[in-house]
Amino acid sequence: MTRSTWLLLGLLTASQFCDAYRILVVFPLPGKSHSILGFGVVNHLLKAGHDVTFVTPILEKSPHPKLHQIDISKNFDYLPKNTFDLKSILNKESTVNDPNQIISSINLMLRATYRNENVQKLLNDVDQKFDLVIVEWLYCELGAGIAEIVQAPLIWVSSLEPHWMVMRLIDEGLNPAYHGDALRENIPPFNFWQRTEQLWIQLKTLYYMHMYHDAQQSAMYDEVIAPLIRKRGRVPATFQEVKYNASLVLGNSHVSLGMATRLPQSYKAVGGYHINEEVKPLPEDLQKIMDNAKKGVVYFSMGSNLNSKDMPESLKKSLLDMFGELEQTVFWKFEEDFPKVPKNVHILEWAPQASILAHPNCVLFITHGGLLSTTETIHYGVPIIGIPVFADQFVNVNRAVGKGIAKKVDFSFTMAEDLRENIVEMTSNPKYREKVKELSFIYHDRPVRPGAELVHWVEHVIQTKGAPHLRSPAINVPWYQKMYLDLAVVVVILVILSISALKRVYCLIFPKNVMGDKKYK
Repeated sequence: MTRSTWLLLGLLTASQFCDAYRILVVFPLPGKSHSILGFGVVNHLLKAGHDVTFVTPILEKSPHPKLHQIDISKNFDYLPKNTFDLKSILNKESTVNDPNQIISSINLMLRATYRNENVQKLLNDVDQKFDLVIVEWLYCELGAGIAEIVQAPLIWVSSLEPHWMVMRLIDEGLNPAYHGDALRENIPPFNFWQRTEQLWIQLKTLYYMHMYHDAQQSAMYDEVIAPLIRKRGRVPATFQEVKYNASLVLGNSHVSLGMATRLPQSYKAVGGYHINEEVKPLPEDLQKIMDNAKKGVVYFSMGSNLNSKDMPESLKKSLLDMFGELEQTVFWKFEEDFPKVPKNVHILEWAPQASILAHPNCVLFITHGGLLSTTETIHYGVPIIGIPVFADQFVNVNRAVGKGIAKKVDFSFTMAEDLRENIVEMTSNPKYREKVKELSFIYHDRPVRPGAELVHWVEHVIQTKGAPHLRSPAINVPWYQKMYLDLAVVVVILVILSISALKRVYCLIFPKNVMGDKKYK
């Protein structure tokens, strides 16, 4: 046999083990952080050789040849006004922390997503075939309908630490006695009142979901999804059936970031998958500044959704004056030019955050406490000061404080002095850096990197036709059976019948005494 024949046979054999799959990825929320997570999933799949169709509001300008982008940038029009405006948040004018407002806004946004002309064109094409559908979950399950349309297995991606609402889709909700809610500040162990509050949050949310939000999603499913299923010649299942069809949840979480929560086989923690394995070099000017920062660099960023430029002028000035008095060099991610800054302060309209945190002279990260930022600080081993503003940022920061790697400062008009005190404490006390290095070791000490694990489970679901062997039996058991309420009813009935039978036997055995008692009365 010739050498070329052997080579051909080798390539044919290898192709059997390196199948390229067609995967539909849907990240509909119009936010930079969500887009980063979405492109993190997409890029790992592309590197593995798969063909990816990506429904996204933020587009890649020079996409990979095997990436097909579906533009839903109109979703930005559905963000409530002043949602992320720092001045509005300070003045209590924003509803960004109202759970019902958040869920309602997301429901409306997803309805717009599936009615978007580009998405409709994709889903109306009966020739479109996919091996898998991956959808971002955030308080809404309408995305499960896409997997039902194309008849492919479904994977949810959660941007939060394990959350009781998403866990109910694959197993059962987490116990509120020792597991908090993403929109509350409490971290375990809870006292009596905190446990009561956590239980009340779950019960109240379940009530609103049952009375309002589930009905909205079901109506949207019937309006937008069901007709597309009928077009493909099938009778659509109900929304309540479809929402529980996921094979896996891929969670942007890790025990080093959160806590040791009991999780079902169908939840896979891949926190940090969005971080590039290779750190990009800093721009030459920033590299020089960081290399020469003898007292270290303090990096300040309020993330991608919150803009420092929206702060009140008095707050910006007080922060700038305070930074100017520090012995450290300060990088402040600020979205516009800031005239007359102190010599040790450098304003960055765009900040290569990962590259800054990776530099050995970065001694402190002042952050809003988003999960991506807190993940990156543990990845690179940098302690933080958290200034939470909305959503899960409060519990993220409190969790970091509890782990000994952070201090918390309340977002207020007068926070500059509190910030100064905590900067001095954290840059002069080595215990914070030592602790974050310990957590960073735990974070990195995994059998495989999170991106590789993500790809493995995606391919596993496809290769096993939905991974039914990982499916928890809990989702098929009604809540009253899980609590043995049916058994309790049977026991109560048996007790009542037993007492009644004993009374009758007693009357049969002692009839005269009973008659005598009646006459006496």
